Amino acid sequence: PFGRSSMLTLSAAAALAYSPTVAAPHARTSAASVSSRASAPRLGLLQKLGLRRGARFADDLGLPCVDECAVASYPNLPPSVHPGVVTGQALVDLLQHAKENRYAIPAVNCVTSSSVNTCLEAARKADAPIIIQFSSGGSQFYAGKGLDNTDYKAAIAGAVSGAYHVRAMAEQYGVPVILHTDHCAKNLLPWLDGMLAASERYYAAHREPLFSSHMIDLSEEPLEENIDICVEYLQRMAKLDMLLEMELGITGGEEDGVDNEDANPEDLYSKPEEIWQVYEKLSAVPNGRFTVAAAFGNVHGVYAPGNVKLDPEILGNAQTFIADKVSSSDAKPVSFVFHGGSGSDLKDIKQAIDYGVVKMNIDTDTQWSYWDGIRAYYKKYEPYLNSQIGNPDGADKPNKKFYDPRMPVRSAEETTVARLGQCFSDLNCVDVF
Repeated sequence: PFGRSSMLTLSAAAALAYSPTVAAPHARTSAASVSSRASAPRLGLLQKLGLRRGARFADDLGLPCVDECAVASYPNLPPSVHPGVVTGQALVDLLQHAKENRYAIPAVNCVTSSSVNTCLEAARKADAPIIIQFSSGGSQFYAGKGLDNTDYKAAIAGAVSGAYHVRAMAEQYGVPVILHTDHCAKNLLPWLDGMLAASERYYAAHREPLFSSHMIDLSEEPLEENIDICVEYLQRMAKLDMLLEMELGITGGEEDGVDNEDANPEDLYSKPEEIWQVYEKLSAVPNGRFTVAAAFGNVHGVYAPGNVKLDPEILGNAQTFIADKVSSSDAKPVSFVFHGGSGSDLKDIKQAIDYGVVKMNIDTDTQWSYWDGIRAYYKKYEPYLNSQIGNPDGADKPNKKFYDPRMPVRSAEETTVARLGQCFSDLNCVDVF
């Protein structure tokens, strides 16, 4: 059902589903005018198509998408999936397409507008969707570390600010984006409450949530409490057509203040019966949409090859167990999330995808690639970076163009785009459009 096609026509029904705005509808442009600028640089399938699409967030900002980014839908994705932030049924359709076609979508933790734009650039080069996510610490940094974070005010403001930036720019790049937030432990639930309040206000105006989804990580709590709180939040999120990612079992290592380096080895591996408990309770929530971050030996951080002992068979066994429980014809009823993949063997990653992983978190590797770009820039231009005036070209020569912050930041973006290209390839997430 998702075969390739050279046509990108948008049916009236799909067009209506694609326009969530409650206010007076915007004028829509044709979805059949192909850009003829043969001299434009190659930017993947989107440039080849260059089709206009209906008004969205960018139009409200006075930045309508034109030419390469103005596609209405994609030939190989469900018609509900469109450029920009996807929510509700479009989000479900995209994740189901990933599971059926055996690819996983990279989920990258972002802390600045630069890291967001880097993700969008990489996704466009790969002709693939991407998940952009913010942690509580990353959200606070996005707001500015000088801002008071009492009651997580700065983290809430940073996440909301980042969400609006993603919404504005994702459409300009012409790629579908799942807008997500990462690990929310029990003490961070006020942060989640603030973001949900923002989505509730956004939903009242636009009939879709600000964010696509949120993660609740109560893996350190008793399983029953973990499930009960997730059910409570899923009931609230379901009214907004949002998806919940929940975690059970523990992902080892340390990430963004969550330290499980001394975790009991048994807790690093979830049991099928535990995953079934989660699936049964969350499936009972009307309009409930969810993914499961089950533990199968995952460890946050970076480790030498061979030191991370993954057991993807846990996911396969859980799929079989749950499919039998619900008498489902779907051999993979659960959509799994892969945390802590740095240092994992590629064959384990591929096997996990075969067992229903649709999302893989990436943080440690992109942190390094971003730094590596800055480091490389400094090493290359060090003689020009020691003073404002004076360099190997002359004692009175200015160095402004070398210490301009945009120069090392762009170098960092380029190395990270390249690293993400490898991630897209490893996850079978290339040429998805």
